Amino acid sequence: MTSGTDLASLIAGELPFLRRYARALTGSQDSGDRYAAATLEALLVDSSVIALATDPRTGLFHAFHLVWSSAGAPLGLPDTRTSARAQEHMARLTPGSREALLLHVIEGFSHEQIAVIMQSEPAEVAALIAKAVAEMEDAVSGKVMVIEDEAIIAMDISDIVTGIGHRVTGVARTRRQAVELAGREIPDLILADIQLADNSSGIDAVNDILAGFPDIPVIFITAFPERLLTGEKPEPAFLITKPFSEEQLRSAVSQAMFFASTETLEA
Repeated sequence: MTSGTDLASLIAGELPFLRRYARALTGSQDSGDRYAAATLEALLVDSSVIALATDPRTGLFHAFHLVWSSAGAPLGLPDTRTSARAQEHMARLTPGSREALLLHVIEGFSHEQIAVIMQSEPAEVAALIAKAVAEMEDAVSGKVMVIEDEAIIAMDISDIVTGIGHRVTGVARTRRQAVELAGREIPDLILADIQLADNSSGIDAVNDILAGFPDIPVIFITAFPERLLTGEKPEPAFLITKPFSEEQLRSAVSQAMFFASTETLEA
């Protein structure tokens, strides 16, 4: 049986990842954080949902789904043109498919665990994941810029991105190269590592680029996701933890393109 102290430690350790999932699911940092906070409040009143789950982490995400679903599975209010387009795209997905995909590919849950979280069946979960992948990859393609100082990793990322129908505009190894590359050809999506070749910051490089082109969606790739999931703004909507799998990258790129695509993709 999990003690109160152990439960608090578990929740504290998983909270950055629950917030990551909540933000990606609702399409809004503010909305995601509100439902994550509401989940914690519900668990303070009754933590039995965690005790009854197959494992505590599954129980925590199941508790979130109970709270979010009971509110009508709402999305965040769009506050930019990009957010509004993301909401329009989201409405086209098969119900439940995005939740299943995020839980499996980004958060690493098995089909059986997702079935518990979503109160479904493993076979239905598998079908939902396959449906989400197909719907998003078929929806849109565009130009992807890679900020990565490790040549082998950059090559791997580029191969995966081009394999699902996108074009890589180039690879930047430093902050200066990244800004110059974006200036030559504006990308529809940025994939960025944090620590770059000359000890410059991928975060700074992205901020420099977004100062001129604020609507570009960004996926950060890092071995230390908790450093970006701090509760301070701005936080990334898309975040991949190193080492990553091809399935994780494909999913994140497809989501970023599908939910945060810009008018340039239609040109």
